Amino acid sequence: MSRIATVFVLLTLTGAGLVACRDAAPPAAHVAASGRAAIDVAALRTLIEDNSRRFTQAHVTGDAATIDAMFTRDATSLPPGSAPVVGNAAISKLTADFIAFGISEFSEETTGFHVSDLLLIDQGNYRMVYGRERTVEVGKYLNVWKQEDGVWKIQSNIWNTNAPAVPDD
Repeated sequence: MSRIATVFVLLTLTGAGLVACRDAAPPAAHVAASGRAAIDVAALRTLIEDNSRRFTQAHVTGDAATIDAMFTRDATSLPPGSAPVVGNAAISKLTADFIAFGISEFSEETTGFHVSDLLLIDQGNYRMVYGRERTVEVGKYLNVWKQEDGVWKIQSNIWNTNAPAVPDD
């Protein structure tokens, strides 16, 4: 699989997590003593992890619509070894290219989660198996989530491999 294809697969996986967020209601906020709404970090993390599972599964099933819906209208993807991919049309093409590689397994694991009033940052590791050779790719990712029309979607994502991908024995 080419470097561009690998990047596309990772971008697509990230997008699946966003689609899941689109269908889930945002967690309720609690009002703190200061009068500002307290952020329910545990609920937000669960929401994003659920979205990531939907995102990765959509890559395996070839559900490009679900993946595409997980990105904000002005999203940017930063695939390895490639120029930035900006906007829905470009990300949709990237998604289609990744799905064409034949992803048979894909998972993400959140290892860091950071919250502000406006953005969520999901950091983690991924594992993907793709192609006839069942190439295994392991790496790390960072997704920046932003609410758009009341739904948490991916605003920006980047990923890269830990080592060159190898066929699964």
